[in-house]
Amino acid sequence: METISTREYAIELDRHDQLRHIRSEFIIPSKSDLKRKTLTGVSTKRTSGTADGPCVYLCGNSLGLQPRRTSERISSHLSAWATKGVLGHYFEHEDTPLPPFLHADDVAAEKMASLVGASKSEVAVMGTLTANLHVLMASFYRPTKEKFKIILEGKAFPSDHYAIESQIRNHGFKPREGMIIIEHLDTSHTLTTSQIISTIDANVDSTALILLPGIQYYTGQYFDIKTITEHAHAKGVNIGWDLAHAVGNVDVQLHDWDVDFAAWCNYKYVNAGPGAIAGLFVHEKHGQVDMQAEERGKYGFRPRLTGWWGADKATRFVMGNRFIPIPGAAGYQVSNPSALDITALLASLEIFAETNMSALRDKSQRLTSYLENLLLHTPSASQNPYHIITPSNPHERGAQLSIKLNPGLLEGVLAELEAQSVVVDERKPDVIRVAPAPLYNTFEEVWLFVDIFRKSCEKVKGGSGGESVMLDGGKEDRGWEQIK
Repeated sequence: METISTREYAIELDRHDQLRHIRSEFIIPSKSDLKRKTLTGVSTKRTSGTADGPCVYLCGNSLGLQPRRTSERISSHLSAWATKGVLGHYFEHEDTPLPPFLHADDVAAEKMASLVGASKSEVAVMGTLTANLHVLMASFYRPTKEKFKIILEGKAFPSDHYAIESQIRNHGFKPREGMIIIEHLDTSHTLTTSQIISTIDANVDSTALILLPGIQYYTGQYFDIKTITEHAHAKGVNIGWDLAHAVGNVDVQLHDWDVDFAAWCNYKYVNAGPGAIAGLFVHEKHGQVDMQAEERGKYGFRPRLTGWWGADKATRFVMGNRFIPIPGAAGYQVSNPSALDITALLASLEIFAETNMSALRDKSQRLTSYLENLLLHTPSASQNPYHIITPSNPHERGAQLSIKLNPGLLEGVLAELEAQSVVVDERKPDVIRVAPAPLYNTFEEVWLFVDIFRKSCEKVKGGSGGESVMLDGGKEDRGWEQIK
């Protein structure tokens, strides 16, 4: 039998992969694709890669690859619009799985529910991540003079930090007084569950809300959502989760874990395209509607920002001014969602329906453990110019491993990786994030990455290496850091 360090061993692992057939559902960019400067002649119907072979794409934590059926579904949607106009809102075609425009969001929510461990009524497909966080905090952040603070992580994604700060300001409080930031201890890159719980306990009398990431974008740490949520509720505090790096990556069970609310984007592991329409979750206990209570002068539903797409479908087009929300998360919708965006999402959700999150999570853990093993267990491991800052416990991480390079190596190593058609991403000043996605990545690709990465490190340590497009080719100027 081949040893773990050989390419043949990786190929053998791929032969026994029960999900290997799903890779063919995706378009894997070729090496020449990454360098081409025009789009003329590009076909989405081609087989993966070209004569020069596919690239090694391990960047699904930033942007997932395009499913083959995406272009087909979008073409069908455009044909429906072209041939039916406004009637496309109601007309069901016999030769496409796409729903009429009017019902696209409902169908997508039902398909998405299985990815997050929720019922259909607890999920809405709408908006974008930060906008949805604002919608949710408008409902769940109900500060008083005594309880007005929000607990967040010290290295939260900047957009989350901005959203929380603005919510506090809009309620008339000072952010520096209203934000309880859980800082990382000493040189640690991760937070322990006990540290989070201790912060909740120490601030419970002044805390109105907790908002944390399901998976930390920088380190890839997977937080114990169930335990932290239970503790927050035991202290009488609502808690929400940013699941941007979790949905389609780990097997979350939002309903059973009693999560109050959550929001996520769908362009990473869900593969719905750049800036894709996002999703949110509201637990069924918060989505109940009692209009008789409204008639008695009481609140019949949870306060929220409202718009016509969240109104009861039976009366939506009556054009009355009395808002009756759809029960559940759909009642949090504000505006008519883009059916074009939803079509791209539905194309990817069709692929997820061919397996399940438990199977994907199992493969993901095996891929990432294999990656970790190859990186750490080498003849010269003690001299490696890098270390992994992601938790080593497979249950405390998702697909991503964050590799921290020795100072001064990042630019040269990235340039070498790109020259070999390896796509990963970076976090300045010295972290590379590598994320094998179980839907389309292989064990052989993991082996190839590690082989090229090691050689790149040695070359750059020796004083050679070029400039990276990621750092020097304009992505920074176009806001690449914020997109990721």
